[in-house]
Amino acid sequence: MQTLEFAPIAGQPLMLCDGLRMILAPNPSPMTYLGTNTFILGKQTLCVIDPGPDSTDHLNAILAAIGTGNVSHIIVTHNHLDHSPLAKPLSEATGAKIYAFGDHHAGRSAIMKELSSQGLAGGGEGIDSRFKPDVILQDGEIITTNDWTLTALHTPGHIGNHLSLIWGDAVFSGDHVMGWASSLVSPPDGDLTDFMTSCAKLHALNSRILYPAHGAPITAPNARIDWLTNHRLTREAQVLKALLRGPKTTAKITSEIYTDIDPALLAAAERNVFAHLVDLHQRAKITATPTLSTDAKFNPSEEN
Repeated sequence: MQTLEFAPIAGQPLMLCDGLRMILAPNPSPMTYLGTNTFILGKQTLCVIDPGPDSTDHLNAILAAIGTGNVSHIIVTHNHLDHSPLAKPLSEATGAKIYAFGDHHAGRSAIMKELSSQGLAGGGEGIDSRFKPDVILQDGEIITTNDWTLTALHTPGHIGNHLSLIWGDAVFSGDHVMGWASSLVSPPDGDLTDFMTSCAKLHALNSRILYPAHGAPITAPNARIDWLTNHRLTREAQVLKALLRGPKTTAKITSEIYTDIDPALLAAAERNVFAHLVDLHQRAKITATPTLSTDAKFNPSEEN
């Protein structure tokens, strides 16, 4: 077993602290960084958090790390394709039930339901539409075993059904707060208004450490959350400044703001910009012609 230094090798357990191990999934990409972090919490009674993508190698690595331990819970922070597909095979192999906030429709805000009904489809990381938990976790629900206690915290924004999990003074932050990049917010699955609210909820916890689903543990949580919040406010200012120069589409605003970006990330950047436009539209800061959509032309509101 490796030591605390964060140098994960896919499939090899990394001890993060007493009672917590991590196994990196073999799915590196521009959207997942080194890959998905699967956490194994506990010593005898185990909880597997974010089993990860559909990968036989990763399933075998998790089962090898579990050994003779008893898996009592499988918890999925959200059902993107890099997090949830392995939950069912792991459940079948261990007998443990799958816990989550709900399927991919759960937790969606009203405006995102409306955009979805108009035909807007998700983008970016991909939805595991077949995912269905055995047990629905409510916001604030506490799970206790003789080995550990977790509190579910609904943190929508990256996606409506996103959960963070409080473990003492630590938090498993899923994709909401990561150290290597800002979280993708891609409507209609992601909602920037919810994202900012969830950032405030996590900030109020004053946690000692965050364990994100991608990248290294975050040892200064509130400083990182402040950075994420300020980053979003800076993007908002850039969007509004672009619109002061005349009406623009999402694609045009993106090209003006993201002047030096990996082409592989351009679609995700457009989704992030549209998330800002939806948020600004909901706050009556901008107008959309003819209606709110990715193809609309946006203008500042007369009041602004």
